[in-house]
Amino acid sequence: MELTEAMSIFNTLKASKHKQEFEDLINCAVIYSRLRVDWYIAAAKGLAVNELDRAYAHDDFINACAALSAKMKASGEPSQWRFSVGKDRKAIGDFACLLHAVLGIKAR
Repeated sequence: MELTEAMSIFNTLKASKHKQEFEDLINCAVIYSRLRVDWYIAAAKGLAVNELDRAYAHDDFINACAALSAKMKASGEPSQWRFSVGKDRKAIGDFACLLHAVLGIKAR
């Protein structure tokens, strides 16, 4: 997925009437992406890392995606974004990182 597609999905999600689920998804994306970067930096330095925390955060993000997608679909909102993200754990993790990047760009 490219950053432009992630920005488009972000805008779709932000427009949803399911504000709590959107906020949960964004919070999970930020937590997971931060842990992913911390893991990368630690591994590059040869430091021990807590794989379990990263895996739990990843699961939380995946669950948040499923929850928001289900609510959006049930209320007739566009939910095809979930298919664009895919089912592959790495791709879903990449999506979390892209959302984090989108937030950084929007915050300027």
